[in-house]
Amino acid sequence: MSPPATVNAKFIDLVKNDHTPWYKKPNLRSLYMFLVPAAMGVEWTSGFDGSIMNGLQAVNTWDAYFNHPRGAILGIMNSIYSLGALSMMPIVPWVNDRYGRRISIIVGSIIMVVGAILQTCSVHLGMFLASRFVLGMGIPFALSGGSQLIGELAYHKERAVLTSAFNVSWYIGGIIAAGVTLGTFQIPTDWAWRIPSVLQLVPSAFQLCFIWGVPESPRWLVSKDRAKEAYDILVKYHGEGDPNNEFVKAEYAEMIATIQMDMEQKNHTWGELISTKANIKRCALVAFIGTFSQWSGNGLVSYYLARVLETVGITSKRTQNKVNLGLNCWNLVTGFLASYLVSLTPRRVMYLTSVTGMFITFAAWTGASASFADTHDTRAASAVVAMIFLYYPFYNGAPLTYTYTIELFPFSMRAKGTVVVQTFSRFASFFNQFVNPIGLSAIGWKYYIVYTVWLFIEGLVIFFTFPETKDKSLEDLAFIFEGAEKSVEQTKRSNIQKDQIESTTVEFPEKV
Repeated sequence: MSPPATVNAKFIDLVKNDHTPWYKKPNLRSLYMFLVPAAMGVEWTSGFDGSIMNGLQAVNTWDAYFNHPRGAILGIMNSIYSLGALSMMPIVPWVNDRYGRRISIIVGSIIMVVGAILQTCSVHLGMFLASRFVLGMGIPFALSGGSQLIGELAYHKERAVLTSAFNVSWYIGGIIAAGVTLGTFQIPTDWAWRIPSVLQLVPSAFQLCFIWGVPESPRWLVSKDRAKEAYDILVKYHGEGDPNNEFVKAEYAEMIATIQMDMEQKNHTWGELISTKANIKRCALVAFIGTFSQWSGNGLVSYYLARVLETVGITSKRTQNKVNLGLNCWNLVTGFLASYLVSLTPRRVMYLTSVTGMFITFAAWTGASASFADTHDTRAASAVVAMIFLYYPFYNGAPLTYTYTIELFPFSMRAKGTVVVQTFSRFASFFNQFVNPIGLSAIGWKYYIVYTVWLFIEGLVIFFTFPETKDKSLEDLAFIFEGAEKSVEQTKRSNIQKDQIESTTVEFPEKV
């Protein structure tokens, strides 16, 4: 059940009637100038990590320094990053909810800087593994804080695009790492891999610099009885300094109404995630989202492109690094195009189109690999590379991991919801990163059949379970699964909204 039409319609009308683009709004433009690098820098770090591990496998000095790791050893070198992230999952929402989104980003960024320094200074396998564990420890803090800060601070019209671009910005770090390793891989000393390693701290350093120009989430401030600060932020950035801006009053009214009920009625423990059928459904959906984000075949290329290319006879280190760089550039273009389409296209349409395209291209990729194994025809090898490039626009076609997660969970559970999606994503990533090199070494191209079948299963799950969330406010989406059982709460929320919107002055509750 949606909130009464008078309130929801007013909010939506105000959004639709705002035809001024963000870049013509000085305060909003200033906000995004700091918010984008401060929040998205974590995905640059994550992308840098995936690409650098691809690139280092094509660096002879790194390969020799660590005794030519393959199979399980190579798997643990990659997967321990996810283990580090998983170790911090219970703490992340506590930091997020107690100290705010900005502090969470700062904590994560500092940890990742330390990890990058340790990786650069590694003198043996144990130290390299420890450095990657530390890098992984920082990722969930910054990912959770960054995704929520963008979702809760962005103007409504740009929210979906920015949260989707957050996911896609992984490729910015990927391009930098691929370019650096292409430039250093021929250095005859250890600096061929130490230079890319030290540069891994740059995105986190950017976050630490730019976060000081970003305000805290207004929703978090409201939850901490700091409603006046929240309203001032909304006035400055969403109302361009006008305290009587109708959109700001409507947005603030929604926040107060929803968060007030949310904070009064929830128990704010981990048990809240499974306390109702609606919450169980939310958790199940983000568990699917987190798993699908890593188990769609992308993990093969994200960390083991060099090994994949070797299965079709492409063994030149320079060629492998060129393909890595070219693929990351291609992904950045197609990914940001998909992020733009998020504001125009229903969520379900994007997901279903994405998984269908991935299934078809991955099946063709598998077939071409089988053909090369039988014939060693270079045309089959070229077809595999072509299918990899064709596969990724479809994978990037649903950049909704954090967009969807933020939309599905109400405020009181949002930090825990992002931890749920990250936990399943990291478990899936750990499995991929550890098992993929073993599978590739053991059965070669036949390993791709597993992902082809899995993509078909993904399509069925998405078709039958994923709801549509486009064109709704975060507060309106708080009721997406509750149905009639929430009608009393929705009516209460609507009354608070109506009073706030129609009042000539904004009242700030002492307690929320």
